[in-house]
Amino acid sequence: MTTTLDLAIDLLARPSNTPQDAGCQELMIARLEPLGFKIERLRFGNVDNFYARRGTASPLLVFAGHTDVVPTGPLEQWHTPPFTPTIKDGVLFARGAADMKTSLAAFITSIEEFVAAHPDHNGSIGLLITSDEEGVAVDGTVKVVELLQQRNELIDYCIVGEPTSNKIVGDMIKNGRRGSLSGKLIVKGIQGHIAYPHLVKNPIHLVAPAVADLATTLWDKGNEYFPPTSWQISNFNSGTGATNVVPGHAEILFNFRFSTASSEQELKDKVHAILDQHQLEYDLEWELSGKPYLTPKGSLVTAISAAIEQTYGITPELSTSGGTSDGRFIADISQQVIEFGPLNATIHKLNECVAVADIEPLKDTYRITMEKLLLS
Repeated sequence: MTTTLDLAIDLLARPSNTPQDAGCQELMIARLEPLGFKIERLRFGNVDNFYARRGTASPLLVFAGHTDVVPTGPLEQWHTPPFTPTIKDGVLFARGAADMKTSLAAFITSIEEFVAAHPDHNGSIGLLITSDEEGVAVDGTVKVVELLQQRNELIDYCIVGEPTSNKIVGDMIKNGRRGSLSGKLIVKGIQGHIAYPHLVKNPIHLVAPAVADLATTLWDKGNEYFPPTSWQISNFNSGTGATNVVPGHAEILFNFRFSTASSEQELKDKVHAILDQHQLEYDLEWELSGKPYLTPKGSLVTAISAAIEQTYGITPELSTSGGTSDGRFIADISQQVIEFGPLNATIHKLNECVAVADIEPLKDTYRITMEKLLLS
């Protein structure tokens, strides 16, 4: 047993189903206050957040993460109770083990070790913790970032503890994420009897050529860090259920996962241009759930890459794959945001787990990164 493992087990025993925190944040705060951190408890709606900072000087290195977890799924299909952390054959099982309470524990103990060894370090250390990452994500990190923006408090470096590792811990760092732009398209036609085609306008027929164009359009070519932007239909609904009725409208839900090679407005303009080209009568509602962000190779990437090589003995790959994370919000006030954490193989699954042997090196990686950024 180690200090990090002990803390991880304590956090994992708390049933913090999103957006509940279940006391996880107070447990972390109790460890931070004796180290000289100024704590701001920030509750928005029914969501608990906190922002902690030690020091006032630059550079500011912030660790960011979430205490909430996704639902467990069928309890009878878990090998052990999901909120009773259990070590079996060197593996720690519990909901949130990989995503991301082990990272939270490693944040705290790495900071404890660093401050004990370097109480007068340069710069500042911060933590930005929410319980609204796995849910709708409207009263969590985004609100804390807005508060920091209002007082012009910028972050120099941010490490998000998401489970980024792919095959072995340390093999992948996320140095950016694609944006997510969704659309709800309703194409209007004229409903009628299928036997009288001259009296109807079939919206499925009308929109089909436009769908073909949208599906084959090259939105951008991507760049060094991102693949080309992708447009995908998630739902296509039309019809009354009868076989002899032409529907009056068709509804299409679609999504862009887009890179920094395209802007939100450029994508919207292109979609409207294609729909207008086909002379469709339509309504289109847009929802932007995340902007793309990118941290090119620089001081933060260099520091944590060297730390990973020192602790895990491998050179990490930079990647922007996967879904969205709270890094998309933090990028508004920080030019250097990366994500690094445990294996992602079991996240959101039954019997989520991490290898016990991977936990101490994770803590060491965070500590060494602090040493490289705040002691030079």
